[in-house]
Amino acid sequence: MERKTFCKLCLLAAAATVLPTLESCTTTKVFKAIPVNNTVAVPLTLFETNSLNYVRLKGIYFDIAVQKKADNTFTALLMRCTHQDNQLTTTGNGFMCSLHGSIFDKEGQVKKGPADLPLLRYKAEVVGENVVIHL
Repeated sequence: MERKTFCKLCLLAAAATVLPTLESCTTTKVFKAIPVNNTVAVPLTLFETNSLNYVRLKGIYFDIAVQKKADNTFTALLMRCTHQDNQLTTTGNGFMCSLHGSIFDKEGQVKKGPADLPLLRYKAEVVGENVVIHL
């Protein structure tokens, strides 16, 4: 195989690996909020162009990933690894901990350890023009 062909194949393989994770990086938004009575209201308009967005609460280190599902319900997951409390990053298929490699699916279930507990899930419901997250 020629070197030029080999390099093209390597670049294509690298792109196939990286692009799914970049998709979520380019379109997610961070909504900053202050909890009131242990709830946060997130405007539904935030989900018009992207089904996954983050809520960053004042005074709390970990973001909450809020995802709109196909049936118009919402999932709200704390972005904290259940193994050793590390911040998670978004992948194309869920969330990953860079500290020890734990992987969680979009529902917060463990797909690869060392974590053995699912992510903390908050109740999320549509109320009027908002998604209300109960902390």
